[in-house]
Amino acid sequence: MRYTLNMSDKLLHERVGLFGGTFDPPHVGHLILASEAKSQLELTRVLWTVTPDPPHKQDQPITALEHRLAMVRLAIQDEPAFEISDVELNRPGPHYTVDTIKLLAQENPNAEIVPIIGGDSLNDLPTWHQPREFLYAAHWVGVMRRPGEETNLDALEQELPGIRSKIHYVDAPLLEIASREIRERAATGKPYRYYIPASVYKYIEGHHLYQPSEILHRQHQHRT
Repeated sequence: MRYTLNMSDKLLHERVGLFGGTFDPPHVGHLILASEAKSQLELTRVLWTVTPDPPHKQDQPITALEHRLAMVRLAIQDEPAFEISDVELNRPGPHYTVDTIKLLAQENPNAEIVPIIGGDSLNDLPTWHQPREFLYAAHWVGVMRRPGEETNLDALEQELPGIRSKIHYVDAPLLEIASREIRERAATGKPYRYYIPASVYKYIEGHHLYQPSEILHRQHQHRT
């Protein structure tokens, strides 16, 4: 099902997708999912928000923000509808999606803000920070649905009344690509070139990211 703005709405509104993540590193799966969301939800723009300190990864070493930002810029440089948002870069953490939506709404008063999340995140939504406020702040919630993936909306509706009217599924291909696997492949010398855009691959190689010595250094910094 497609959701189309009429002409009068187009004069007053744009529909902006919020695609957040650690992006350590960004890969072709991210690009495909963002592209499908833009097409199926008829988004005007997709804002990529690189999370400086994701609350759910406080116990994990993460590549420096400057590198992750640079890789995302390279990954999206050929798609005019993809932009980096600095909404999470100019304020202290931890960064919660509900706060990001509210700030984006303030910056874009004529825009409908549509956060894009995965099916696993939808199931975990009741455990998020201020989940009811999150639903209220979002115009819709775009949920990536992989083939065969199901969600118990009845159970979610009991915990978060009104969630049904907010959820719009995005049919996404089954892509078994994860940033964690790319990091591990780079660290162990396995091929990973075609999991990521060529520009990102060159950046990783040029800055010696995800190498065994760099991984150990990050883990040591985290422990100390």
